[in-house]
Amino acid sequence: MLRVLIIFLVMFAIYRVGVWGIRTFGNIPPEPPPPGELRRIKVQYRCALCGAEARMTRAATENPAAPRHCMEEMEFVPTDD
Repeated sequence: MLRVLIIFLVMFAIYRVGVWGIRTFGNIPPEPPPPGELRRIKVQYRCALCGAEARMTRAATENPAAPRHCMEEMEFVPTDD
């Protein structure tokens, strides 16, 4: 009897995770900000694992979150400007 109960609980959990996953596909992504709201910035990042660099020139905030590369957050690189 306990085995059957555990099987049904596992099946219910798998069902709920599946329904949640399918619902996430139905979410509409947020609309981009209106033109003119992006700020000009000059921020540079470097990946600590592979050395790839990225420069951010526009963002919605003055201090945007660091991008991710190689599954890790990139490091901020101070500029001379």
